[in-house]
Amino acid sequence: MKAVMYGGGNIGRGFIGALFSRAGYQVSFVDVDSKLIDQLNQRGEYPLRIIRTDGHDDWVIGNVCGVDGKDADAVAQAIAACDVMATAVGAKILPYIAPLIAKGIKLRFAQNRPPLNIIICENLMDANHVLEDLLKKELSPEEQARMDREIGLVEASIGRMVPVQTDAMRDGDPLRVCVETYGFLPVDQGAFRGPVPHLEGMIPFSPFDFYLRRKLYVHNMGHATCAYLGGYSGLDYIWQAIEKPDVELIVQNAMMESMMALVKKYQVDGNALFNHINDLIGRFANRAQMDTCARVGGDTRRKLAPDDRMIGSSRLCLEMGVVPSHIALGAAGAVYQHLKEEGAQQGEQQALRVLHDISGLSADDRLTKLIMEHYRLYARGATVEELRLSAKAQRLHEVGPVA
Repeated sequence: MKAVMYGGGNIGRGFIGALFSRAGYQVSFVDVDSKLIDQLNQRGEYPLRIIRTDGHDDWVIGNVCGVDGKDADAVAQAIAACDVMATAVGAKILPYIAPLIAKGIKLRFAQNRPPLNIIICENLMDANHVLEDLLKKELSPEEQARMDREIGLVEASIGRMVPVQTDAMRDGDPLRVCVETYGFLPVDQGAFRGPVPHLEGMIPFSPFDFYLRRKLYVHNMGHATCAYLGGYSGLDYIWQAIEKPDVELIVQNAMMESMMALVKKYQVDGNALFNHINDLIGRFANRAQMDTCARVGGDTRRKLAPDDRMIGSSRLCLEMGVVPSHIALGAAGAVYQHLKEEGAQQGEQQALRVLHDISGLSADDRLTKLIMEHYRLYARGATVEELRLSAKAQRLHEVGPVA
């Protein structure tokens, strides 16, 4: 059995490629990093370290090789010959690799190979449609129709946190990847063509939109909220932030708000989501990951986009009748951080401009008012305790008495 892992970075080697290898596949990593490809080909294996606050476990991921991503023919041949494939290159790189994937698909068709499933491991909403559009630009109408029948574009929700690899984490081996213990891979059950491959930890699920929103609106939103509060407090690492009781309460309540909205929308098990939130808080506290507030809170423009973690989760809450007071506090932190990174002066008009230009919110939008109430506290230098009490008071005011 052969698998192609397009992308030999942290997720490629630290998660998906390792799943393929442990399931018995010969794994070909496609990457443009020539040094990485040479090392994989020379050794045929690489070390994976599962890190915890209290220690680590070391695995050896074998039966692997490398394919030069700059060699279009070699990439196409690997795709034509494989039984399953995945991508983990980053959403911005998909347009660059789509022509090579299409070339491999054309070669598969010419060789009358069986259907192929491509597991798309990109942190991108509607990643299957994005990749489909990119691939079909390279195919004839006849090939497009055949692609619909024979190529499964399978969205995945990547929950495993893989920090930026430091020299200390590599521990003397440039191929070593350090990852957390969490290793589940939810995928879109309805997107597969032919048999679903058996991979340890893979969870086929339908409707998959629930898992995508759970990842973005609970995990990613909570992680970002923690990062903004940590950065605002002058802390470097996520674990330092989540260990502060006020930060933990804000993050937990923000994720609970999303949880209530998801339960209402998808009629899923609220107890399972509650347990997921508690697990996430424990994972955020993993000191061994050394994940920074700056990295997790970076790219504020994306995080404040209309359908992304801060604004998208807030809108879903309002749609489902849930007041997103703690998510709005996190969003206010993102606005504050965005203006700080721009070198702009903090102020109400500047914050409203950010919410209008990036988030698509008007000044009289209910969500804008919720966010701005907290932003004013950030701008005047309020303590995190004051921010927590503000979110608590806002929720009580918005919800009113409960019988």
